Amino acid sequence: MKLLVVEDEAATVSFLQRGLQEEGYAVDVARDAAAAEAAITATDYDLVLLDVMLPGCDGFTLCKRWRERGQTMPILFLTARDEVRDRVRGLTIGGDDYLAKPFAFAELVARVQALLRRGAAPRATVRVGDLVIDAARRQARRGGTEIPLTAREFRLLEYLARHAGRVVSRADLWEHVWESQSEPESNVVDVYVRYLRNKLGRSPDLITTVRGGGYLLEAGDVPRQE
Repeated sequence: MKLLVVEDEAATVSFLQRGLQEEGYAVDVARDAAAAEAAITATDYDLVLLDVMLPGCDGFTLCKRWRERGQTMPILFLTARDEVRDRVRGLTIGGDDYLAKPFAFAELVARVQALLRRGAAPRATVRVGDLVIDAARRQARRGGTEIPLTAREFRLLEYLARHAGRVVSRADLWEHVWESQSEPESNVVDVYVRYLRNKLGRSPDLITTVRGGGYLLEAGDVPRQE
């Protein structure tokens, strides 16, 4: 899952980015309205955490603009403006939840998870052959045996599984699994795919390298969403 944090306060940005990454999410950051617009235009995010008071224009304006353009990702407002009229406005213009600062990080995580669960498809279980991925529990099993994966390995495997039967380029994997602000390294995707292959086992190998194309995950059947 890839999140966008739109927040201009450096300490809050650092706190949110570090904490959410430890929870297993890929996290991009925008420090003002212009950067948020550029990020939303370039990337499909699973959820946006949006401050209200921002340089450039306020978060309410951004939310309204995105909804008018037909963008449907969940939006969680994070703001010190906690009066009833502010909460009502945020929810009325298209926000999905509203959390006043200061907040407990555990509550933030619970609200993020609840918003992500509302989109049934992204939280579904995916099966490819004897590989089962439970996104809600962040667990992967093959042949009934749980596979120990790091947060990034899990995101990589989940993305490949959700696109099973299709060749996924290295650039596409980088965009959806790694933070967008990080600089792509020459072979980091290949290294992580090798980690996955070793953990998944190679009898048979589920991941095929397509020369000049990227990677293909398949097991002779169509992945099922449950």
